[in-house]
Amino acid sequence: MSEPSSTSTTVAADLLVVANRLPVDRVVNDDGSTEWRASPGGLVSALAPVMRKNEGAWIGWPGDTGTEVEPFENDGIALVPVALSDQEYAEFYEGFSNDTLWPLYHDLVAKPSFRREWWDSYVTVNQRFADAAAANAAEGATVWVQDYQLQLVPQMLRELRPDLRIGFYLHIPFPPAELFSQLPWRRQVLEGLLGADLVGFQLSGAAQNFVRLVRQRVGHKTHRDTVYLPDGRVVRARAFPISIDTEGFEELARSEPVETRAAEIRRELGNPSTVFLGIDRLDYTKGIYARLRAFSELIADGELDVEDAVFVQVATPSRERVDQYRRLRDDIDRLVGRINGDLGRIGRPAISYLHSSFPREEMAALYRAADVMVVTPFRDGMNLVAKEYVACRFHEDGALVLSEFAGAADELRQAYLVNPYDINGMKATMMQAHRAEPKELSKRMRAMRKTVTENDVAHWASTFLDSLALDRDAHDKQTRPPHES
Repeated sequence: MSEPSSTSTTVAADLLVVANRLPVDRVVNDDGSTEWRASPGGLVSALAPVMRKNEGAWIGWPGDTGTEVEPFENDGIALVPVALSDQEYAEFYEGFSNDTLWPLYHDLVAKPSFRREWWDSYVTVNQRFADAAAANAAEGATVWVQDYQLQLVPQMLRELRPDLRIGFYLHIPFPPAELFSQLPWRRQVLEGLLGADLVGFQLSGAAQNFVRLVRQRVGHKTHRDTVYLPDGRVVRARAFPISIDTEGFEELARSEPVETRAAEIRRELGNPSTVFLGIDRLDYTKGIYARLRAFSELIADGELDVEDAVFVQVATPSRERVDQYRRLRDDIDRLVGRINGDLGRIGRPAISYLHSSFPREEMAALYRAADVMVVTPFRDGMNLVAKEYVACRFHEDGALVLSEFAGAADELRQAYLVNPYDINGMKATMMQAHRAEPKELSKRMRAMRKTVTENDVAHWASTFLDSLALDRDAHDKQTRPPHES
């Protein structure tokens, strides 16, 4: 993809997506020239067609600190970069977003830090995103704000542009009142989200948590999924489980290069009878350490043999400037070394550990090569890896071991569900999946494939946008609660 063409300083878009990152990455070529390439991911592929149709624009950070990038067009979508300084990246992104909100919203798997200067930077950057959205939205446009980094944007944008239809979607869990109430700026965050007409969550329980907190901490009247504001505006909170580009992943998995690579992966692993697979960002919420420990105990107990079984763990690098992530990497490195040193044999490590990121083609090949996919986060908003594995199993074989604390467990009920805090239970479930008859595996996989096919990422996006349109159209009809809840 060539260097993008410039647009005018502002655009008048009928549909805006406001996200922490732009949907493109800057790539430096061998000759020193730079270009922008589309980022991988289902969100981009799902929204791209509807954004082109509606002359849409995407507002986000371009990925470099300290550099100003002019708005430009890429593949029919206007892109509006929002700049961050080095200090803002450290305080807004690494600090408040990922060292305060991330652990707080993931059941305090790690201890969150509450620092006032991080909050000040969060407010500043959210205002900058809101200003950019206000400047680039057409009259009466629809604006869809994405995720936990930008929870103040809806209200800031509402104050600047009350004519807009505003939606917000949270891609991670939303915690119960007992945890969220620890946040010193809890009311400000809730009021920020209430600037939206529709607030979307992965699960209905998260939406209920939000409504309950608004009633308790802000004092607005609520009824079921609806919040009634004093100015007569209503805000809905609903579940919209996110999904993947199912057709795209299956098409990739069926391709000859991926099929060839999958067979090659198994040969490189020594053609074991069973390949277990984990693919995660290197994050303390993903339960990687406990999962590998459970597998190593199965080998030590004689339930599995390194001659017949191997665990391939891909840990994509993540937030490596944050102390907790550096410590996690060191801990897992030591664990893998100890397991392979104690249990492995020449040419037969118990764990094949890859601390790297891979393109979609290689991921699809890994999904095709694996007999048992092990997805065991301590808490996850959804976990799309589980759905990607299902999409790639077009032969209706393979087993999915899935944490009951992943959002995907609500939809993929035919998976082998497990409590990741229960090591013995995880060992038993992994063996149950390993020993299952082909007929049982096929029955389970067929049902899960039906789910991910009928509810793909395009369905998710269209359902949210349709609901946002309907909610705004019905606004005048429901300005008072039927009764106080």
